[in-house]
Amino acid sequence: MHMLIKQIMMAEKVGNSLNHKKLEGKVAIITGGASGIGEATARLFAEHGARAIVIADIQDVLGQNVAKSIGTEQCTYMHCDVTNEDQVKALVVSTVKNFGQLDIMFSNAGTITEKISQTILDFDLKASDRLFAINTRGVVACVKHAARAMVRGGLKGGSIICTGSVLASFALPQSIDYVMSKRAVIGLVESASKDLGKYGIRVNCVSPGGVATPLTCRASNFDSVEEGEKFFMDNSRLKGCGPLKVENIANAVLFLASHDSLLITGQNLVVDSGFNAHGLTKAD
Repeated sequence: MHMLIKQIMMAEKVGNSLNHKKLEGKVAIITGGASGIGEATARLFAEHGARAIVIADIQDVLGQNVAKSIGTEQCTYMHCDVTNEDQVKALVVSTVKNFGQLDIMFSNAGTITEKISQTILDFDLKASDRLFAINTRGVVACVKHAARAMVRGGLKGGSIICTGSVLASFALPQSIDYVMSKRAVIGLVESASKDLGKYGIRVNCVSPGGVATPLTCRASNFDSVEEGEKFFMDNSRLKGCGPLKVENIANAVLFLASHDSLLITGQNLVVDSGFNAHGLTKAD
């Protein structure tokens, strides 16, 4: 009988651990939160008890719908074009004014190169201006203003997470502008983490592999998410685990946003089904 009671208590302890809300009472901003990885992360943050989640995007209808589906008492939407620093600043200021603090910034807004054949001999600088404005300059603005708010608020333990890319780890002959923009994000994370460590603010990066987000599917001319997932899964080196999904990336972001990663900063967490671990082959 005593053994049975002990087993039941252990099972309850495990269950409570699994159901633990990792972001209880936290306030988070997610840029690019209207779809794809940002949307999945917003939903996961809500499940883990975040007190307030502010979705920022330029896709107003999608963003508003996501906020409503999560619940406007917990999630709100705000239009923000990260290429405009004033809008980023207003996003952060508004969040702190409405909710009293900012604990988590997920700088996720990004785009894909418009000219796939961006080789060095034919490099079109003008075509890359908007890409760098979003993928690099926009991330700097998010990190800058989130960090300022955290420091002013006397916050200890704030977490800033940026979205990189597995392609930042490789030198490719094409899409050079995209590779450069995402490699810059990793450099920003490493440098900012050293600068902000004295305030207890952690700065990390999540670098996804091939994920069939709406943006990726449009850029790659996939007819459906299923087609995109099959393509990326066929090219994955980690077999038998299914396709890489936005939820997998969201779980990595949750880890970096939560107390679980309390002593982790300046790191680039690659989530790519083993692509990065094995590197490019001649067949690639």
